[in-house]
Amino acid sequence: MPGVLTAVFEPGFFSSPQVHIAVVVGGVVAVVSAVVGVFTVIRGQSFAGHALGDVSAAGGSGALLIGLSPVAGFVGLGIAGAGTMDLIGVQRLRGRDLATGVVLGAAIGLTALFLYLGSTTGAAAGATQQILFGSIFVVTPGTVPVVAVLGTIALATIAAVSRPLLLSTVSPDLAVARGIPVRLVGLLYMLALAVAVGLSSLAIGAILATALLIGPPAAALRLTSTMARALAVACLIGVLATWLGVLLAYDSFYWGSSHLALPVSFFVVALVFTTYLASGLPAARRARAVRG
Repeated sequence: MPGVLTAVFEPGFFSSPQVHIAVVVGGVVAVVSAVVGVFTVIRGQSFAGHALGDVSAAGGSGALLIGLSPVAGFVGLGIAGAGTMDLIGVQRLRGRDLATGVVLGAAIGLTALFLYLGSTTGAAAGATQQILFGSIFVVTPGTVPVVAVLGTIALATIAAVSRPLLLSTVSPDLAVARGIPVRLVGLLYMLALAVAVGLSSLAIGAILATALLIGPPAAALRLTSTMARALAVACLIGVLATWLGVLLAYDSFYWGSSHLALPVSFFVVALVFTTYLASGLPAARRARAVRG
């Protein structure tokens, strides 16, 4: 057994403070993304999650430019973007996508500006990698409580509106008939979505944030038949993919003579993508059995 552990875990893995922080932050981010992501997939708002990832990129790059923690920009501008999307959007799907597209275009422009200013002034060295593709191993200890508080707020918000949110998703007319404030419920969901995307941007980068938001929930919904099971399985897939990604990224430093560690985000996205593909196998086997 010690030999197996030595082969899997490279020296210093369990004693590294950076690994400890990455495991805690990654676990919180994976759970928040999974819970919010299940509702995102059911509501068909993956495009909104992608747009908020670009908004988070603008916020994170702007925060680094003025010397603030990127998590403040990720979440802060993400919340502003979510509010703007809800303000200029309408209940119809077409109007909602139009609002998302407008915010998406503006966010990409701001990201390009902030990253350019950071590279030319030297105010944010390495900002492009950190913002777009994540750098969970450089998260400071002081960021951990912030992530925990924001994650708790997002989960509490979803828990508070889960039933009316699900009803308004399945049958908006019935929700209105029952007196549910559909617009308010949708706004609270969008704010929780902004927090989830912002935290995911901190872990694996703004460009790849939707991988944790959409991948595990989509796989879980394929594999389960109830909402409770989908939430549990999505959390499990997200946490395992994130923690295994941290392990593989740490171990990759020792794989060659160059001693260059591969990004955590690469492994997390690869694991999530593989899991999603594998989640379709049971349905494919059942379909073949029915045809046979």
